[in-house]
Amino acid sequence: MNNYLEGFTQYLVDEKEVSKNTLESYKRDILQLIYFLKEKNIKYIKEMNKTTIITYLLYLQKSGKATSTISRNLASIRSFSQFLLNEKYIDKDPTIHLESPKSEKRLPAILTLKEVELLLAQPDENSEKGIRDKAMLELLYATGIRVSELVALDYSHANLEMAYIKCCKNNSKERVIPMGSMAKKALEKYMKDVRENIIKEETEESLFVNYYGRRLTRQGFWKIIKKYTQQAKIDKKITPHTLRHSFATHLIQNGADLKSVQEMLGHSDISTTQVYTLLTKNKVKEVYNKTHPRA
Repeated sequence: MNNYLEGFTQYLVDEKEVSKNTLESYKRDILQLIYFLKEKNIKYIKEMNKTTIITYLLYLQKSGKATSTISRNLASIRSFSQFLLNEKYIDKDPTIHLESPKSEKRLPAILTLKEVELLLAQPDENSEKGIRDKAMLELLYATGIRVSELVALDYSHANLEMAYIKCCKNNSKERVIPMGSMAKKALEKYMKDVRENIIKEETEESLFVNYYGRRLTRQGFWKIIKKYTQQAKIDKKITPHTLRHSFATHLIQNGADLKSVQEMLGHSDISTTQVYTLLTKNKVKEVYNKTHPRA
């Protein structure tokens, strides 16, 4: 059967023009399948059918392979089967109607309220940079907007008098999101005392700018939050999205309805927002297990 693998490899190079890494991955997956077929005394490739493939996938599962690894193996076998079919080595594709195993939904990492407060306390409010960073962190946690939406904000999108921001990135549906008193105070200080000192031209529309007077980038903000995480000595992997996840989870934990949280986050499907209810349930279970005398 190794002859089929050689032909398949050539097919991937000549017709599919796959990358070197993809080629090695496919070869490894199919070689492992061939070993399995030999162990099952399947001598001819035409004997490989849907039952064979399902048995092999179950074997991978029982061997402790991750769902993502099994899905990748199935993708390799699909491509291999297509090659065999095209070359008329088999009469029909045994992978038709076979579905990839669904990956377990990973719950996003969140901060506790104490960790949020610790992180937000890190910027030095006696410096212009610190005042700007404080405003950005407070606004992220207060509104739950994405980092890409934060850096896309224009000066005109913030209404301090009514305490809200308008978020309308990439021509998507405009969202009007309220901000709390702490975020309003931090943003007001930045807009009135700092921003006009940083911008190079009065025509600059960006709300948050770097020290070149241009719009701050996502990469720039990533460096900022990484710095303050290390400074706060928070032993968690914090990404720019972590404050968004924490915002949503803390709202739900304190009684906010799912529909309102969905609107603030800008999710088109409420099922995306429902992941935060799982985090809340996990927290309740954790508290129960720690505090109930008969847990």
